[in-house]
Amino acid sequence: MSTILNKSLLRQYSRSRSVCYTCRGFTSSSSWFAGHNRWSQIKHGKAKNDKAKSSERQIVGKEISSATQMWGPDPKFNPRLTLALSNAKRAGIPKNIIEAAIARGQGISVTGQALEPVTIEAMLPHSVAAVIECQTDQKARVLQDLRYAIKDAGGTVTPTTYLFEKKGRIIFEKQEGVNPDDYLDQAIEAGATDITSDAEGRLVVFTEPTETKKVGEALSNSTRLSIEELEIIWDPNEDTLVELNDEQAGEIEDILGDVREDASVRDIYLNSAQFQ
Repeated sequence: MSTILNKSLLRQYSRSRSVCYTCRGFTSSSSWFAGHNRWSQIKHGKAKNDKAKSSERQIVGKEISSATQMWGPDPKFNPRLTLALSNAKRAGIPKNIIEAAIARGQGISVTGQALEPVTIEAMLPHSVAAVIECQTDQKARVLQDLRYAIKDAGGTVTPTTYLFEKKGRIIFEKQEGVNPDDYLDQAIEAGATDITSDAEGRLVVFTEPTETKKVGEALSNSTRLSIEELEIIWDPNEDTLVELNDEQAGEIEDILGDVREDASVRDIYLNSAQFQ
């Protein structure tokens, strides 16, 4: 009787082991991780795409604000603004962002409140110094949000402007075969401190910050060239430029994407050669 009972228990145990192995063989763990990996890739791709769109929105928004600041908010009398609005439409920039950019060019928010300039200095990973220029009617909120974003990315809010030089920069519309030497005398006479050309073949003139508009108008009148951009920038000192590898540059670009999500951010200046 005992032997029969033991055999019966053994058969039940064997069946339970068989069922258990069948269940284990039919596990969906592999499919789950494959799906999870695919979802991670989708999320990563979407995040990268969102940051690219954020960068584009900032560039187009700056173009609109700059055109508005120089020649007014009415596209009928401002060809540069008309072109900027056309670029914004082509890029699919939302209407509220366009309206905010036009208002910013007039120094006000969409609600009509005066905007206040805010500068945030930070040291990002890999010893990259940053100067972040903002315009906002909510200074306390912007300072809090951006400081948190920088800290969360592994950076530190700390003085960095000593690694840069504040300059006025005037960029003129592209001209075929432009040679800075041909405009050297006019630039000196107008009060410029330096003159060069960029990769797009545009004439670029640097000035003292307080003389930017005056020099731009004088040089435009003497050369008959049209101003494309006129602004005050933070130019990194040559001897403090930081070289990054591709992986490090990608990490910094991800951080910049997060910072640009704040609509108040107007410009970000870095002392990295890859971001000049």
